[in-house]
Amino acid sequence: MSTINGTGQNVFDKINQNNQSEAQKANGQGDESQMFMKLMIAQLQNQDPTSPADTTDFMQQISSMTMVESMTSLTKTVESMSSSLLSSQAALQASAMVGRNAYVKTDVGILEEGRAVRGMVPLETSVSDLRVSVYDAGGNLVDAVNMGSKSAGEHNFAWAGLDLGPGKYRFVAEVRQGDGAYQPVESYIAHTVNSVTLGQNGIGMKVNTDGGSVGINDVRQIG
Repeated sequence: MSTINGTGQNVFDKINQNNQSEAQKANGQGDESQMFMKLMIAQLQNQDPTSPADTTDFMQQISSMTMVESMTSLTKTVESMSSSLLSSQAALQASAMVGRNAYVKTDVGILEEGRAVRGMVPLETSVSDLRVSVYDAGGNLVDAVNMGSKSAGEHNFAWAGLDLGPGKYRFVAEVRQGDGAYQPVESYIAHTVNSVTLGQNGIGMKVNTDGGSVGINDVRQIG
């Protein structure tokens, strides 16, 4: 399985940062060009008619301004190409998810005929007892997956449903505390990715599954 929201920066974060800084850079570059032109006009207006500015210096200033404009244009072109590349990478990553199982942050699982509901429980510390309680659509406790003592890390489970029929079930992961009481913890349930919805430039991507749509940040694993 491949981790989606690991410690590394993913392509969607890069697109977001690129979009946020683009307007600021454009405004700054425009202000610099206008300032340069104003300085040149002021120099021409205030020069001594009996001792005009050296033509060589004047041409050097024009050459410098042209170079600045060329660099600005080149920077905009490179940034545009970078944005297009990041968007293409986002689309490619999204298309690779379709048809695969996404472990999403939810407590709802769908039991299908002949298949098991799979899930994962991440633990920050070791626990003496981990269990996953299963509830039917009416809120009745119908079963439990006893996983015993577990160390810190990600722990997968599967529930086949026994003699219960297909349908939606709720899965609540719980760990036993020192006083013997059970405390709910975060869990992820595997759902098949039917499609992926991309936001502008890949930002705000949503994964559409049989259990509903979730944001990309709520996907823990793809398997």
